[in-house]
Amino acid sequence: MGIHLSDHFTYRRLLKFVMPTVFMMIVTSVYSIVDGFFVSNFVGKNAFAAVNLIMPFLMALGAFGFMIGTGGSALVAKTLGEGCSKRANRYFSMLIYVVILFSLVVTVIGFIFMPDIAKILGASDLIIRDCVLYGRILIISGVFFMLQNSFQSFLVTAGKSNFGLIVSVLAGLTNVILDFLLVYVLSMGIKGAAFATVISQTVGGIIPFVYFIRKNDSLLRLVKTRIEFKPLFKACANGSSEMLTNLSTSIVSMLYNFQLMRIAAENGVSAYGVIMYVSFIFMAFFFGYAIGVNPIVGYNYGARNNKELSNVLKKSLVLTSAVSIMMTLFAVSLSGLISKIFVGYDEELYNMTSNALRLYSLSFLLCGFNIFSSAFFTGLNNGKVSAIISVMRTLVFQIAAVIILPMLIGINGIWLALSAAELLTLIFTIVFFIANKKKYGY
Repeated sequence: MGIHLSDHFTYRRLLKFVMPTVFMMIVTSVYSIVDGFFVSNFVGKNAFAAVNLIMPFLMALGAFGFMIGTGGSALVAKTLGEGCSKRANRYFSMLIYVVILFSLVVTVIGFIFMPDIAKILGASDLIIRDCVLYGRILIISGVFFMLQNSFQSFLVTAGKSNFGLIVSVLAGLTNVILDFLLVYVLSMGIKGAAFATVISQTVGGIIPFVYFIRKNDSLLRLVKTRIEFKPLFKACANGSSEMLTNLSTSIVSMLYNFQLMRIAAENGVSAYGVIMYVSFIFMAFFFGYAIGVNPIVGYNYGARNNKELSNVLKKSLVLTSAVSIMMTLFAVSLSGLISKIFVGYDEELYNMTSNALRLYSLSFLLCGFNIFSSAFFTGLNNGKVSAIISVMRTLVFQIAAVIILPMLIGINGIWLALSAAELLTLIFTIVFFIANKKKYGY
């Protein structure tokens, strides 16, 4: 028997509902990780630095897809909770078509200006050619990348999170197999890694599109629609925090790389790349949980079920606490092994990476609470508070920390910047929960 948005959620039921989305996020994060592993070990550390330098820009392009997915799914879930299924499908269809149009424009612009973008990001003469090559190939799949990011949320709202997991696994396996064949077997270098990701992202985006455009047994289907600016702006406002989270993360990553190129050259960028790969995996639970719980919050908010809102909030905080502690312990204890897997061939780079990972892992104690809180307010259709939390966490405090801390304690200040930003954001997050308690009755 399936789990429905209208159900009462115990710990077991809540975990069962969100775990497909968590695994979906883990598999999605495999794209860049697999590319990084093969490029680092079979192409070289300079090519590895090139991938890590251009990747934040490419990830930023997916921010719009996350915004439409999370903000739109909150709106669609609320509309379903109000008993208006036809209107919900109309909104859903409009939002997907908007994603397609926007991504086409961005893809063309990004492809043309990729050399200028690489220079702005601080690419040296040693790696700029690889940056442009990898970036131009990868941006070809921009439409499917944004669609995949959007469908991750909408599949949960449609009651098909398990199907979303299957699609993500297929896309992830495609990437792994093609990386092995194109980079290791055929020795195509960085070009092979890029094509492997393009094909896997195409798989991840086109399968859900075909599913929704045909008759199906889910809550949603792509139908004829038109542009309705009020729900479009509402979805964008709801999801602005998630867009800002992804966009800000990319912008800050560019700043990290810029600082590291200045302080430690290509080795610093490579070390930060390994940290990002670990972060993708470890924080996939928090992002996946946030995407999974968002429709539950939106549905119960639309149905005015304050008791269930309170229940989901309390259980979510307990689960986040337990996972945060476990992740931090794992990351610190496995820092040496993880570093060896990616950069064990270079002793200096290995030592820098393992030390950096141990310090950076402290942020896992706090980030889950801020990520969940932002998603919770998105589910409540309060895009303003959600966006404020995201902007402070991923942009304002982190930029300040990555600029100021290195001046005080050197390169270790870069590795501790996120922990400082998460701590400051958590203080504001607690204030927002207290201030809005009576308004939403959670």
